Amino acid sequence: MRPTLLIDADDTLWENNVYFERAIARFISFLNHHEFSPEQVRGVLNDVERECIVKHGYGLHSFAHALVDTFERLSPIPVTTELHAQVISFTEIIENHDIEFLPEVPETLEHLSRSNRLILVTKGALEEQSGKVERSGVKKYFESVEIVAEKKPDVYAQLADKYDCNHSHTWMIGNSPKSDINPALAAGLNAIFVPHGDTWILEHEEVNPAPEGQKLLIVGRFAELREHF
Repeated sequence: MRPTLLIDADDTLWENNVYFERAIARFISFLNHHEFSPEQVRGVLNDVERECIVKHGYGLHSFAHALVDTFERLSPIPVTTELHAQVISFTEIIENHDIEFLPEVPETLEHLSRSNRLILVTKGALEEQSGKVERSGVKKYFESVEIVAEKKPDVYAQLADKYDCNHSHTWMIGNSPKSDINPALAAGLNAIFVPHGDTWILEHEEVNPAPEGQKLLIVGRFAELREHF
């Protein structure tokens, strides 16, 4: 039976979080808090980001809200219109950046598409994620592209039903234990963990073992998939 590979996008196919990390570094430097250490400021920002995800979902819009809310909470001086604009400007390095593929990704996708059914599964803001997919030029390798608001077991179960996937021949491939690996395993699918050194801290989680009858692989980089499929 032809395997179905559900493949994550951000930080699996191309760099993503590194741009946010650069923006955060500039933000913390600009805030220059005299009582909170940079680590403490980052801790506050992480908490605010969690709140903003609930309100605004994922993506640049939510991130901008988190920066502004954090600045308003921690700034020792009133937040003027000029300061607000300066904080928002830190997100400009993220928007519409060139796609920076991880090593050998296009070649690997071309290889995988010959003998497998590929479905891109990414979460976030529809317009934002669609734009990255279009700019990347990888759409030709995929049967379909799914942009979801959240990656949870029921979402993977729905995708498996939608595409008539045989669970034992379906794999979710990604860098996030929280969004790619653990919920896919919970939905009865196989999974392949591709660690990334800059995975977003809110996606950190212990990788669960594969339940009986399912498979979990861990590879050093995306290109190693050519050795398995």
